[in-house]
Amino acid sequence: MRNRTLLLSLLIFFAWCLLAYGDAGRPIPSHGKTFLFTAKRLGIPFLKASIQIENDIYAQGKCLCQVRAEIYSVNFGFLFRVNNRFASTMEAETCAPVQYVKEIDQDGLLKETKNYHQTLVFDAQNQRVSVEKKGEEKREVSLPPETYDPLSIFARCYLKENLKPDQDLRMSIYDGVKLRQMVFHPKQEKLKSKLYGEVEAVRLEATTSFASFDDKDGVIRIWYTNDERRAPVLMEFDLPAGRIRFELDEIREI
Repeated sequence: MRNRTLLLSLLIFFAWCLLAYGDAGRPIPSHGKTFLFTAKRLGIPFLKASIQIENDIYAQGKCLCQVRAEIYSVNFGFLFRVNNRFASTMEAETCAPVQYVKEIDQDGLLKETKNYHQTLVFDAQNQRVSVEKKGEEKREVSLPPETYDPLSIFARCYLKENLKPDQDLRMSIYDGVKLRQMVFHPKQEKLKSKLYGEVEAVRLEATTSFASFDDKDGVIRIWYTNDERRAPVLMEFDLPAGRIRFELDEIREI
């Protein structure tokens, strides 16, 4: 059971944490990127993850961008199977979320069976979001100003934000489950990364409660290179049931 809730919490928070360091006034790139990660237990990969950002999408006369994330299990299918996908569409200029979609597909001996599709449609002007899930009644939730879904906050940080060491990053995030106010604390330090070796990095760290652990606190840490690459090289989750580390394997241009 503890392994089951550990993985569920990881799936919820994974998409929140792929933040990259941005310079003020940096132009939005016309191309996209895909970041590929691996998490291991006892030296054996057991989860793979990816996050992809695409720009210059036009719909209904608007310029949009989209972020997609996926997390899936490897090697331990007889114990648990995970293939979860997330997608956020947002306004390119402000990164204000327009739509957020979750496709959850997981089961196994150590995994609670979940299979559902959930869609969030944001109405920033009226500060609310409609939540639709098959088999459930559609509902509306009121939100504070400038609330983002987990992936649109990634796009905002990657494309827009001017983040600096020792300058806190405050975020209001809603993922269809719970509204969270989080504060990430940046700190500059050296790090040995799998992809680049030793690098100068900025670490973002935040403490938050985990609903899967009776709202007990855990810690999220993200390291990204403090250079022009701004690559999220490592993510670490200190959860009540243990620690999981995602290391960056590859960055692909798209």
